Amino acid sequence: MKYDSLASEILAGVGGRDNVKSLVHCATRLRFKLRDGGRADTAALKKNPGVIMVVESGGQYQVVVGNHVAEVYRAVNRAGGFGEGAAGGDGADDKPDNLLSRFIDVVSGIFTPLLGVMAASGVLKGALALGLACGWLLESGGTFKTLFAASDSLFYFFPIMLGYTAGKKFGGNPFVTMAIGGALTHPLMMAAFDAAQQPGAAREYFLGIPLTFINYSSSVIPIIFAAWVSCRLEPWCNRVVHSALRNFITPLLCLAITVPLTFLLIGPAATWLSHLLANGYQSIYAFNPIVAGAFMGAMWQVCVIFGLHWGLVPLMINNLSVLGRDTLAPLLLPAVMGQVGATLGVMLRTRDAKLRALSGSAIGAGIFGITEPAVYGVTLPNKRPFIFGCVGGALGGAVIGYFHTATYSFGLVSVFTFAQIIPAGGFDATVWGAIGGTLLSFCFAALASYLFGVTPAEAATAEAAAAAPLNRKEQILSPIAGELLPLEQVNDATFASGLLGKGVAIAPQQGRVVAPVAGRVASLFKTRHAIGIESDDGAEILIHVGIDTVRLDGLHFTAHVQEGDRIAPGDLLIEFDQAAIRAAGYDTTTPIIISNSDDYVDVLTSGQSPVREQAPLLTLLR
Repeated sequence: MKYDSLASEILAGVGGRDNVKSLVHCATRLRFKLRDGGRADTAALKKNPGVIMVVESGGQYQVVVGNHVAEVYRAVNRAGGFGEGAAGGDGADDKPDNLLSRFIDVVSGIFTPLLGVMAASGVLKGALALGLACGWLLESGGTFKTLFAASDSLFYFFPIMLGYTAGKKFGGNPFVTMAIGGALTHPLMMAAFDAAQQPGAAREYFLGIPLTFINYSSSVIPIIFAAWVSCRLEPWCNRVVHSALRNFITPLLCLAITVPLTFLLIGPAATWLSHLLANGYQSIYAFNPIVAGAFMGAMWQVCVIFGLHWGLVPLMINNLSVLGRDTLAPLLLPAVMGQVGATLGVMLRTRDAKLRALSGSAIGAGIFGITEPAVYGVTLPNKRPFIFGCVGGALGGAVIGYFHTATYSFGLVSVFTFAQIIPAGGFDATVWGAIGGTLLSFCFAALASYLFGVTPAEAATAEAAAAAPLNRKEQILSPIAGELLPLEQVNDATFASGLLGKGVAIAPQQGRVVAPVAGRVASLFKTRHAIGIESDDGAEILIHVGIDTVRLDGLHFTAHVQEGDRIAPGDLLIEFDQAAIRAAGYDTTTPIIISNSDDYVDVLTSGQSPVREQAPLLTLLR
């Protein structure tokens, strides 16, 4: 229950439960689909201490919360009253903008629910390979066989697992598509495949049409296509079948039509596509594995930021299914450890206690393959460490490409990957090449980030801030004339709860907003109803004219400044037509929020009602 408060804040930040179409999660992110992205308060979510970063990609609004994402996900479902994976109840009309976004959305939706168990199975397989290489286990022993069955069951019956998740993603009955996956791996079909490999084996037919038997165990693409066909067939069956018979006739028709169609057409065509993808990747890799390694090592974390990495997950699994090995995953090891090394360099160099603590926790997560805390919390905000991590990834990836390292099971790219790259014959040059390339990436990124990632000026600023007395004050003048109201009386839960920061509200007497401090315009909403200001002393001030006035889409508002402009106290920022806004049914009460309230000991109201324009309003205590 300790995540319920964070869940409520996240739900408010995405625009409320009614703005959520659907919700799933992956290793570190809550992946929302929103009805209206404009209602989400991204700036507020980014400032929430429980949120690492907010990313909009692939038609999804992604809130990165870290390793405890599963607990937060359940808390959000409780807070919103959502059914698991189906928040809001109707995401059917939600279509990502382009083909790439749709592809990423489909792939992430199918593979995300299995990510944890896939990683666990891969790590267990790697541990068994390490045990064999070191002589701790015997392949003929009962211990090895038992643990191997545990590690291999997911991948052997992959069509069944993917049948379920694909059925849910495509909006059909997941148990029907799961049964289709079961048919692909049924012992009768596996025996028929083995028999077909024998010389002079008799051909088998389905209603006079020759059957092509393929080993679908561990396959990926055939069941996804078969599930899509079944889910398209299901609504048609529901329309033509009487409601009294629909519960069993529709699944009957889906199975009776889709399973034979898969063995006759979908399976062979999808298997051909699988081999084409695997061989195509191998051709690119064989052309110059050093260049391929440098490219993937440099660009992997960029792909992660935009959610594009999901497009490569099926390729890795397909390589394992078709080729029995995958040379793509090892190239990503330096990319992951490069960001870990860069984070270590920042932690050792910075004098900012908060950044040092964040770096320490991010290093632990990064070693185990979760780099979002390091990237979003440490390296990317400081820019240079992220670049050094990518350069280190390129150097290490080139080395691993040179040694042709491969993995023999699937899992999250992490420290455990070193066990998954051990071939059946034991340690060889490919293993030592992976270790050397990863160490090169880690050490380069750590050293470069330590020397150049945090500049002396930034270090001095952090040191001065740490040594500054706690009784410094900053005065904020009133940007509006009117009646003062405590923030908790504002008719908006997000403002009233103090989620966005401490402050005060004003019921305006006239339709103008002036600058409350000397500083610059940090942000100006395109609807002109709200403006963010950064004072020369570091205060971040949000002035939000009215409640829900974003819905006016800029009507009745006139901006007199632009983002980035320098301002002095009293400069005219915004004019608004109070009467017209009220006539449209909106409350003009204006919250004035100190967005970075956590940087201060307290935020005190120093003005008295009614307050005049440019009269003292708030006092900030450092």
